[in-house]
Amino acid sequence: MTENLERQVIELVATDRLYIPSSSFDGKLERSRPKLAKTLNFSDGNFEGERAYARVVDSNKNVSKDMRAGIGKFANEFPQYGQILNGYIEEARVKKEQHVYFGMNEGRRVTRDDYLGVLEGMGLGPATSEKYLDVAMDISRTMQAKREKSGKPEAERKVLIG
Repeated sequence: MTENLERQVIELVATDRLYIPSSSFDGKLERSRPKLAKTLNFSDGNFEGERAYARVVDSNKNVSKDMRAGIGKFANEFPQYGQILNGYIEEARVKKEQHVYFGMNEGRRVTRDDYLGVLEGMGLGPATSEKYLDVAMDISRTMQAKREKSGKPEAERKVLIG
């Protein structure tokens, strides 16, 4: 039981450590997409090229800031009911969360086989897993060096489970 549980925790640590560089890279890509899209300059809102196309579509969407403004206006006009409404909203915002905190014990490491097991468990073949792991570990080492240089210790990790 204990050995199986430790194997599962090591798998969680390995999965998380593979997630960190991927997430960082994903975040950079995610932030660059709107910047690139905003630089597109076509006058009529449409572009049709030989290999690519683009169009601008405007849509109306409820935004919580706009809702808050409306609720604030209601509360000013009807203070008694506004207070009740704000109470309901605050109750709905309170949410219980449950996290699992995890990490490796001092002096212990996640092995290459642990990482490869996670990657192959995700459906990657052995050769692809090896290649991906090499790249992910390079990114991870670079990120770790930056953390150490800035004086930020490796923090205990957590994952939301409920």
